[in-house]
Amino acid sequence: MSTDVLTALLGAWQRAFDERRVADLVSLFTKDALFQGIGSPLRAGPAEIFGYYAAVPEGTTAQVDVLRGVELGEGLVGGFADVRFTGRAGEVRRIRLSVVAERVADAWLIRQYHAASHEP
Repeated sequence: MSTDVLTALLGAWQRAFDERRVADLVSLFTKDALFQGIGSPLRAGPAEIFGYYAAVPEGTTAQVDVLRGVELGEGLVGGFADVRFTGRAGEVRRIRLSVVAERVADAWLIRQYHAASHEP
């Protein structure tokens, strides 16, 4: 169940990222989400997360592979994914993503997001 939750949530994240729908990306996070991207300062909340994604170079795409999920408590799941970012010129950057998702009303949203460089 928890892996399915992360697969669906990060699938929506990937589609919004690839289509450069920044507002839709931000809507996948809780209003008080904690966010650590690659090489960025710690961020929190919609405005700071929006600024992060708006600065991603146009033409960048992502491929998400959920590795593991676990139920952390009622309405909370956590897990890991590998993400392969490809830039417009074909350059590749691999990251390991750690996320905590929370069920809010009828939707799963990202409460905490942490990205770290990961070269296999």
